[in-house]
Amino acid sequence: MTASKDIRPSKNGRLLVIEGIDGTGKTTFSRNLYHRLQKMGIPVVLTFEPTMGTYGKRLRESFSSASRLGAKEELELFLRDRQEHVSNLIRPAMKKGEFIVCDRYYFSTMAYQGARGIDPDYIREINEAVAPVPDIVFLLELAPEEALKRIRYGRKQVPNSFEGLDYLRKVDSIFRLLKDPFIVRLDASQSQERLVDEAIRRMSSPPFDLISSTV
Repeated sequence: MTASKDIRPSKNGRLLVIEGIDGTGKTTFSRNLYHRLQKMGIPVVLTFEPTMGTYGKRLRESFSSASRLGAKEELELFLRDRQEHVSNLIRPAMKKGEFIVCDRYYFSTMAYQGARGIDPDYIREINEAVAPVPDIVFLLELAPEEALKRIRYGRKQVPNSFEGLDYLRKVDSIFRLLKDPFIVRLDASQSQERLVDEAIRRMSSPPFDLISSTV
């Protein structure tokens, strides 16, 4: 691993979002990136969506339920959960100059609810009316077939309603349509160490320059 440099955060908080289909290792990557930033002396908060709040819990129940909520009902819960998350954690942390590492955000809602038939552009519009646009999105990419193998054999879990192959393919196709300049695509087949190294390199380089470094 490349030796860490002396990293100094900007005076403003930064929102770093981790996205990708299920099975790409988002949660592990989010945790590892959080710990690396901590070691660099950067004030950082680790969070995730859906949250463990009232609306987030209802969403989690829906994901594993035989009588799953409709796409519009889930979208409304996602929006309410995100509003609370932004109000209670994300904006206050940014005002304090902290970095936020967020495991999933409204891009997941665009992809997963979009795969259920709702216009992703509409989902984006209503979310960006209440939620800040991130400074950078690390989009972990992996073939849906490989991601499903990780879920079944790596985690030894039974896929939930979000994790069928056809559905993951639809979700993946929406993620691949994202063209925003703050999207950084990472090959999720790499080791976690290499993924974090690449993330730090991209954060400290143009056009982002989210963290400045001195040798």
